[in-house]
Amino acid sequence: MAIKKSQLYSSLWQSCDELRGGMDASQYKDYILTLLFMKYVSDKAERNPYQVIQVPESGSFADMVKLKGTAEIGDKINKIIAKFAEANELDNFHAMADFNDSSKLGRGKEMVDRLSKLVGIFDNLDLGANRAEGDDLLGDAYEYLMRNFATESGKSKGQFYTPAEVSRIMAKVIGIGSETRKSWTIYDPTCGSGSLLIKATDEAPRGLTPYGQEKDNATYALALMNMIIHDITNAELWHDNTLSAPYSWGTDDTLKTFDFAVANPPFSDKAWRTGFDPEHDLYNRFEYGIPPAKNGDYAFLLHFIASLKSTGKGASILPHGVLFRGNKEADIRRNLIKHGYIKGIIGLPANLFYGTGIPACIIVIDKENSDVRTDIFMIECK
Repeated sequence: MAIKKSQLYSSLWQSCDELRGGMDASQYKDYILTLLFMKYVSDKAERNPYQVIQVPESGSFADMVKLKGTAEIGDKINKIIAKFAEANELDNFHAMADFNDSSKLGRGKEMVDRLSKLVGIFDNLDLGANRAEGDDLLGDAYEYLMRNFATESGKSKGQFYTPAEVSRIMAKVIGIGSETRKSWTIYDPTCGSGSLLIKATDEAPRGLTPYGQEKDNATYALALMNMIIHDITNAELWHDNTLSAPYSWGTDDTLKTFDFAVANPPFSDKAWRTGFDPEHDLYNRFEYGIPPAKNGDYAFLLHFIASLKSTGKGASILPHGVLFRGNKEADIRRNLIKHGYIKGIIGLPANLFYGTGIPACIIVIDKENSDVRTDIFMIECK
């Protein structure tokens, strides 16, 4: 029988209780989601030993349970996770959380007791019956943790989990549906936990081919986990800075382009120029203007547009300020409108995203027939 969300949330809250005092709330999720994932794939493997994900000998959640009460539980949990990661070529997954960090988990018996209780909480859950389709287990858990610790978790790192309803709207307005082919590509340049890519793929009955990039180590690992849980085996994710080291294609380092794109980039990033010189950009992403040095909203949007094919369609969440700020941003906005790239703007209400209370909007981009586009549809949601 599939676990109920109320039971999942109760267990997550218990887990948070065990971790309080030793670390910031922003770090809870790394430990909790790692254990949740290990429990999920282990339970699935028991029901279906031929699944794509491998649970190697001495690399399962059951092996963690055997460590309860033992002196070296933290170090041995790390080794179990590393063995699992190696068997499945999950880069960086074992580095998501250090279960032998005494500065966060306590020393000696304190660490043993804390980890033993934490493992015990998940041991009581049966996750094997949960289906991946329409059942965003990690996404639900991530959203719950972000909602309860938004101030500490989300705002400081810019990790905004996109609510499922917004994700579905974005997929629909760019035309993903029953006619979408699995070979068509979709890209998220700041994919976070992968929720936008997953929800977009859910809207296509035959599937899609997802690509994503994420620079935060722990969040990248979370996205890999989320793809596995949803049986999305054709996803290609890479770990690097999107603006300074975007995914390139071929021997000439041409920017790879996609059929669709979705994004919820960090709002008003003040360090967007780190690692590269936009005035001499190798990929010619800033031909319509260079954004202000202390605000990267349009930097992400220009990269987003450059990453779409000539008929590509995309939807990106950005703060309302992109619609009216002046100076350099006004010039960029004017150029994008002149070229007909902006098909629509959907205004979203305030307090919709965990970690930020500012109002945002969805910018709908459509390169197809952009040369004859003369108007922009606008919707304000209250």
